[in-house]
Formats: sequence, structure tokens, C-alpha cells
Amino acid sequence: MQTLEQQFEQFVGQEAEPPRVARYPVNAAMIRNWVEAHDDLNPIYVDTDAARTTGRADVVCPPAMISTWVMSGYRRWREVQRLRAERVVEDCAYARLLALLDEAGFTSVVATDVEQDYHRELVPGDHVTAHFTIESISPVKRTGLGEGRFITLHKSYENQHGDLLAEERFRLLRFRPQTDKEA
Repeated sequence: MQTLEQQFEQFVGQEAEPPRVARYPVNAAMIRNWVEAHDDLNPIYVDTDAARTTGRADVVCPPAMISTWVMSGYRRWREVQRLRAERVVEDCAYARLLALLDEAGFTSVVATDVEQDYHRELVPGDHVTAHFTIESISPVKRTGLGEGRFITLHKSYENQHGDLLAEERFRLLRFRPQTDKEA
């Protein structure tokens, strides 16, 4: 019988879930909405002439916007969860990992940090796909939130031609919440 540590180790290096394909290509309207919401005044995101003065052919997408293109939206997320519960859609490695963490008492979650490396600018017309891999699972750590395990997901974003756009390491902590007595 495998120990809990051995069970967790089996997830490292596995594809976390099927690739996420953007519902829409990168486009100027969504870029404009993003920069207005973030009060980003960089003209190369919204002004073709300004972008051309820097040697670009057209506006470019803010790099930090990369993950928004592959977000499925809450309705789609709920639908996938329903299909998994009904066993219509097979559970992915990440769902199995989260279930194992839940069983071990690590039921709460908080995102801890993200690192991104940008390899190529996104431009209108790019169609983004993200690939997710479970990169690491830490041993149990004692934190201010309670005992927990840090999970690192490696995300690789590419365009419709297979060109690498960005890489991301997303870390979260799955933890056992402390009671008032423990705190």
C-alpha cells in the first residue's frame, strides 16, 4: 500500500487537465476593456499609430492578460463540474489530486504567487492554448493559515502556430484551516 507521500509524488509531471483553448482570438476590443479596467495608459495597447512608431505592425496585448484568453467562465466551469460528477467527463489528474488533498484534510485554498516569463507578444488574431502540468507538491509545511502543501502548476501558453507565448508557474496552498484554539 502506498503512503500518502507516494500518492502525491505520482502526480508530479502529469498533465493537470486537458489543454484550454481560448473561446475567442486576441482582439482589440477585449484589450481595450482590460487596459481601461486597469487604468493602463500604455498607448501600444490601444493606438495602432503609437504601436507602429515602436516598430510593431499593430496594437499588442498586455502581457499580464495572457491567462484571461483561456478562462472558460463560471458557467462553463459549473457545467464541467456537473459532467464530472455524472461521470460523463473523466476526472483529470488535477481533479484527482484535489480530491486526495481533500481526503487528507487539506480542504482550504489560497493562491500564493505567480511567476510569468514572456516569450512573444500577443497580437490581435492570435488564438491562445494553455497546457497545464503539475510541477511539484511540497511536503507538509506549517503556515500561519494551518498545515498545508504548496502545489505548483506549470502553464505553457502558445498561439495557433505552436509558438510559445508565455510560461507561468502558479502556486497555491491547500491547507487544513486552524481552529481558534490552534491559532
